[in-house]
Amino acid sequence: MSNEASVHEQSYLGAPHGLASWLLTKDHKRIAILYLISITIFFAVGGTFAAMIRAELVTPQGDLLSSDLYNKVFTLHGVIMIFFFLIPSIPATLGNFLLPIMIGAKDLAFPRINLLSWYIYVIGATVTLAAVFNGGVDTGWTFYTPYSSMSSNTSVTTAALGVFITGFSSILTGFNFIVTLHRMRAPGMTWFRLPLFVWAQYATSLVMILGTPVVAITVLLVAAERALHLGIFDPKIGGDPVLFQHLFWFYSHPAVYIMILPAMGVVSELVAAMSRKQIFGYSFVAFSSLAIAIIGFLVWGHHLFVSSQSIYAGLVFSIITMMVAVPSAVKTFNWTATMYKGAISWESPTFWIFGFMGLFLVGGLTGLFLGAMGLDIHLTDTYFVVAHFHYIMVGGGVMGFLGGLHFWWPKMTGKMYNETAGKIAAMLVFFGFNATFFPQFIVGYMGMPRRYHAYPPEFQFFNVLSSAGAVLLGIGYTMIVIYLIYSLIKGPKAPANPWGATGLEWKIPSPPITHNFSEMPVVTEEAYDYQHAPAPQRGVK
Repeated sequence: MSNEASVHEQSYLGAPHGLASWLLTKDHKRIAILYLISITIFFAVGGTFAAMIRAELVTPQGDLLSSDLYNKVFTLHGVIMIFFFLIPSIPATLGNFLLPIMIGAKDLAFPRINLLSWYIYVIGATVTLAAVFNGGVDTGWTFYTPYSSMSSNTSVTTAALGVFITGFSSILTGFNFIVTLHRMRAPGMTWFRLPLFVWAQYATSLVMILGTPVVAITVLLVAAERALHLGIFDPKIGGDPVLFQHLFWFYSHPAVYIMILPAMGVVSELVAAMSRKQIFGYSFVAFSSLAIAIIGFLVWGHHLFVSSQSIYAGLVFSIITMMVAVPSAVKTFNWTATMYKGAISWESPTFWIFGFMGLFLVGGLTGLFLGAMGLDIHLTDTYFVVAHFHYIMVGGGVMGFLGGLHFWWPKMTGKMYNETAGKIAAMLVFFGFNATFFPQFIVGYMGMPRRYHAYPPEFQFFNVLSSAGAVLLGIGYTMIVIYLIYSLIKGPKAPANPWGATGLEWKIPSPPITHNFSEMPVVTEEAYDYQHAPAPQRGVK
């Protein structure tokens, strides 16, 4: 399986041309591009709502948005960013594109189901967006009952139906990945030769399969209670609002790992490639992904410390919450050990690695504060929680996604982007993010509640700083879109392996041919064998 044997075959970006050929494609790579375009659109929409929030909070008075409109804006920001960007961001794009190639397969096990999952995603997202034009939703992205089930007069049912539909997209994607990994690995591709990105996708798929049905049924019950006045969550008619919290967080805390585990897999690939070293403790890093997925299902109760949950149950959940930090720490220490005395290459993916590690470290450590019952009672529903959440989801998940996008962009498109622009954007995003969210730890600890459109004047300085940081963050994100699109038009042609990385995806042309490999690959090397890796093919300016 050589590059020369493949160069005369058609790239997946080539014929057939036309919109219909893309909308009816069964090629996992084209479907990944469809997902990439879709989630970018929703990221822009969710980011616009975020900009409105930060503009409102520049002054203590609610002078830009009314309280009702503010509730709808932050709800839709959360719903769109969580369900239509963060959850599908890496699995549906980089995972879809790379997983078959990394294991030596020509496609996913069920190509038609893969295309169906994208259509389900688009339908669910469209239904949810219909809520925007039908009065919005004001419940918060968590849809807490009994307000969401009976009291709210906004389009809760429409939004919940959209989330319910989209859940099937996650389930089908996870199912497809699991079957592909078990049944379609190339000869010689044993489990302990798999790239760590693949291990992360496998663990994520397990969470998708096991957790998504729970939240789908939960939001369906909310819609049923609203429509049929069943006594499920509303105590006025015999329901239990705390039951909703148990059901919602049983999925939604593992969902954090749907968003962060794939990013951890990306960072493992980038750390090895940019350090030109074998991953330190490969098996520990691989199994830590599974450990995070498993333990993640056992910690949902730390979201209920201030509910009617008993203090003894809270103590158990607090201890397990501390335990989930262990496999995360294993990854972080092993990445650090891999880079130690490595031949680190200061290309733009390296900047995203360090950005991820710095922000995820802060997010992880502040999670321990919220896992301790005494502190959590003080910090619950303050901006401390908002800051922690964004350090994990955006600082971790989005930084990992953008790092992977910069690393595999040459492979996906056959084009190189401007390296200097990539480094500047990474630094803008890093510093802009910290300026936006670190002040929120301070005002949260001081007692500023989240989800309020007005606040006491003593908090204004920190809110102005947050809003200024959001401007810097927005510039960084916009810059990325501009130079990546420019690279498609004017960028130099990418070599097959610009980084000198290992892995099957770097042994085929950029962009790949339609069926990935001209002949079945046979794997004889261990994962991350950088002692025998090719030299980087530069020209990456």
